[in-house]
Amino acid sequence: MGELEYWRESKRRQEKVMFLKYEEMIEDPARVLRKMAEFLGCPFSEEEEEEGTVEKLVKHCSFKSLVNAEESKKASYDPWNGLTVKKSSFFRKGIVGDWAAHLSPEMARKMDAITGEKLKGSGLRL
Repeated sequence: MGELEYWRESKRRQEKVMFLKYEEMIEDPARVLRKMAEFLGCPFSEEEEEEGTVEKLVKHCSFKSLVNAEESKKASYDPWNGLTVKKSSFFRKGIVGDWAAHLSPEMARKMDAITGEKLKGSGLRL
């Protein structure tokens, strides 16, 4: 099943498939976390809200926290092809739109054309 099929299925079966956008998670991570918890059937209790559990989780899972986590600083070995992957391969800047610093204008135009064709008529906008 391709990404577009997942999107269509998320529209047909909203109780079973949750579709999130990176931009939404960056813009308001606490709202998205609450939405995810609700979707999974385990919303935060009033007590958890009052104790700041949501905010603590958001901070713990933040880009800054993940980049600085000890595990993230170690190189990783991929047993399938024997490659050692450095930390820098996993994390860039953690900001919306950073892709523009990694694609030439021509590459971006090609990606837009391919994406536009694949998403045509779906209602999905990236």
